[in-house]
Amino acid sequence: MSEGHLPRAGLIGLGATQIAGYGTLYYAFSVLVPDVAREFQMPERWVFGAFSVALLAGSLAAPFSGRLADRYGAGRVMTVGSAGAALSLVATALAPGALAFAAALCLMQVVSSAVLYATAFTAIVQAGGAKAQRSIVHLTLMAGFASSIFWPLTSWLHGFLSWREVYLVFAALNALLCVPIHFGIAGLTGHALAARKGQAAPEAGHAPPGNRLIFVLMLAGFAIEGYALSAMLVHMVPLTQALGLGGAGLLVASLFGPSQVASRFINLVFGQGLSQAWLAVIAAVLMPAGIVILLLTTPSLAGAVVFAVCMGLGSGLTSIVGGTLPLELFGRKGYGRLMGWSTSAKQIASAVAPFGMSFAMEAVGVKPALLIVVAAGLSGTLALVAIPLLVRRAGR
Repeated sequence: MSEGHLPRAGLIGLGATQIAGYGTLYYAFSVLVPDVAREFQMPERWVFGAFSVALLAGSLAAPFSGRLADRYGAGRVMTVGSAGAALSLVATALAPGALAFAAALCLMQVVSSAVLYATAFTAIVQAGGAKAQRSIVHLTLMAGFASSIFWPLTSWLHGFLSWREVYLVFAALNALLCVPIHFGIAGLTGHALAARKGQAAPEAGHAPPGNRLIFVLMLAGFAIEGYALSAMLVHMVPLTQALGLGGAGLLVASLFGPSQVASRFINLVFGQGLSQAWLAVIAAVLMPAGIVILLLTTPSLAGAVVFAVCMGLGSGLTSIVGGTLPLELFGRKGYGRLMGWSTSAKQIASAVAPFGMSFAMEAVGVKPALLIVVAAGLSGTLALVAIPLLVRRAGR
């Protein structure tokens, strides 16, 4: 069967839209929360709660976006989604009150399911042919700079613009940058899907056809990883400070982002021959291992640094296998639907995690709460370990 090819310019353009998408629809929010809360005269925790509800809404929309991507092409879905992202940012900027702001946030996260990783990975798989797995790694490497770019950029813009004006600038960025690039990607994915009609069925993955257990284990592993990572990221600075690290907690937290990018680069250079199922296991075990090191060495700064690096490495690899493991296991057929469900499972767990972690810390204390996260992380690791073992047994 002839293979499509995603040109380098298309991949770079897709990477630029992921940086802009994550930056404007996700990372910018935390910088603007204080002024939003002050204007609406609401507690900051209410604003963060509204964002958590919005994330849940986005997670419920992810499977629908995946089905649309399979049917009409991921590029078309991303084109409509980026236009919707611009409109949702305008709606957020013009919200007259707190409830309208919360509704606009929900709209923002619903349309984000059509433009961020899950749909972008689907576009690569549809247009990228045999090179899709490597292109997914390239994309995550580029998108890893979203927080490093948009946290300072948002702060700089907010120095002379109101939070409403910042969101209007970001709406223009989505309309002027993301919509044209996604329109170009739509042509590639549309042509690739049309070319495959009437050809032999897409290659199957390693998982036995119809094996629902492997699919459920994958969803469980991704969801538990999402919970553990979200619980730690939201509370990383106060956790490290509560464990006696004081102001060094900020330094420790700052190592997470570079470690996340480094893991993607290391995988790009050295990890191409490794099964994605075992890479998922490595990613999963790094996070609980980092927490155990933190608990055993606290209040040592060196131990906290190792903890942050392990968390960053695990997070970076998780973002890769989130796209490559479904492809390896199940092949290209229905890939958008698979990505939609895996994204939904991970986001639901991630949205619940900050509240769960706060409750655990108040109920049993910081160290027992961390041990709960370790136990959750290890259970996710076991779910992922079972996948290659089941695949090997089925192969025999």
